[in-house]
Amino acid sequence: MPVKTDNKYGYVNIDDNVIATIAGLSAMESYGIVGMASKSATDGFFELLKWDNLSKGVKVSTEGNEVVISLHVILEYGVRISVVAENIIEKVKFNVENLTGLTVNKVNVYVQGIRVEK
Repeated sequence: MPVKTDNKYGYVNIDDNVIATIAGLSAMESYGIVGMASKSATDGFFELLKWDNLSKGVKVSTEGNEVVISLHVILEYGVRISVVAENIIEKVKFNVENLTGLTVNKVNVYVQGIRVEK
């Protein structure tokens, strides 16, 4: 559901896909993340999404001016998962709040896989 903000000059309507794109790009700036994973996996296999499909790995729920964001990510082998997840949460929360003016209640990070380079 898009977020609608009213003021004396008119209104601004922010679609969930815009918030998802901001969140996906913000997450990709974090060290240790390889990419976003598709949120609907069949047979337990997760697809690594390309840069133009980052929002498919993000689920956004809005209620009023409050947002809950769920990210499905694939991390690099050898990184500390908890530290990378905390960095992703902080970066996504800061960028979404800064760029949209909305309040982010939660950022959930689901690590769907680890990529091992050979």
